[in-house]
Amino acid sequence: MTIEVRTARAADGSALARIDAATWTAAVSPAPRSPADLPFFGDRADQEAVLVADVTGVVAGYAALGNSIPLPSHRHVLELRGLAVDPTYARRGIGRRLVEECIERARRRGTHKLTLRVLASNTAAGRLYAGCGFVVEGVLRDEFWLDGTYVDDVLMAHLLHAT
Repeated sequence: MTIEVRTARAADGSALARIDAATWTAAVSPAPRSPADLPFFGDRADQEAVLVADVTGVVAGYAALGNSIPLPSHRHVLELRGLAVDPTYARRGIGRRLVEECIERARRRGTHKLTLRVLASNTAAGRLYAGCGFVVEGVLRDEFWLDGTYVDDVLMAHLLHAT
């Protein structure tokens, strides 16, 4: 199986919205489920910041990169702001390929540090990120109240360039 990772196109929007709908649970996202009629690009995501995993012409997943703090003193940091893989393509290396491409693109941009946040309840994602070189920098205890329980928010980072 060949996985091509490319920048998202406007035509990918409906496929990406379907992937979001198919993968959303309170165990993986503290945000409410997006309404079905809300376009993927726009308020949800900036098209130019989304990378798509294309498997033989089929959109199989995506990752989104962005700046979390819009200050000049924070430009050296990018955030992996979202990752989702179509469940029919799960466990085929697509998530790992997307994360690796985010790391590579961040390096090419001269980014010093790539960060992300993952719910402690999302253990599979935490293992994936750790396997790609991310380390835990902190834990926000009981940060979210989801499905009747408190859930920790885990802050992870990957240093891309030595100081």
